[in-house]
Amino acid sequence: MGGFKLYQVIGRKAPTPQEPEPSVYRMKLFAPNEVLARSRYWYYMHQYRKMKKTTGEILDVNEIREKNPRIVKNYYVMLRYNSRSNTHNMYREYRDLTLTGAIDQLYSEMAGRHRARPRSIQIIRTGIVDPKDLKRPATQQFAAKGLKFPLPHRIMRPSQKKFRATFVANRPCTHFQ
Repeated sequence: MGGFKLYQVIGRKAPTPQEPEPSVYRMKLFAPNEVLARSRYWYYMHQYRKMKKTTGEILDVNEIREKNPRIVKNYYVMLRYNSRSNTHNMYREYRDLTLTGAIDQLYSEMAGRHRARPRSIQIIRTGIVDPKDLKRPATQQFAAKGLKFPLPHRIMRPSQKKFRATFVANRPCTHFQ
C-alpha cells in the first residue's frame, strides 16, 4: 500500500420509524482510495458505535488536501498498533511537506522497524508540532535554526543541448566552496 490520502467520511445509522433523525458521525481517515476509506469507516464505527454497513449509510466522502504543500512542517502522529504479541500505543514525529507524506513515512517505518502491516495500525491523532516542542532527536536535528545543506560535488551541465560534448580537453571541476 502506498500513496495514502486523507479522507473525510460522514455517515449515520439509517433512519427508522423509532429513530427518524439519527446522529451523524464524521471521521478523518488515511487510505489509498475512497473505497478503502469507506471500508475503514465501517470498521471503526462497528468498534466504537455498534453500527454496521447493513444498518447505516454514508452521506459524503471528501478528500482533504494540504493547504500549503510548499512549506516543510513537523508533524506528530499518535497511533495504536497490534504487534505479534500485544497492542501498543506510540508517538511519532516526522518532517514533511504534507501530512499524507508524513503518514507514508509512518507506514514505511512501522513496516521496517516493527513489521506492522497497515491494517494493524490505527492512527488516533495527528497535528503540527512547533519546532521548540519537538521531542525526538531525529526531528530536532533538522529543525535547528540556520541549518544548511552544502552541495560539495556539483557537476556543471551545459545550458543547452548544442553545447554538449562527448569528449572535452580538460577535466571538470566538481568541488566548490
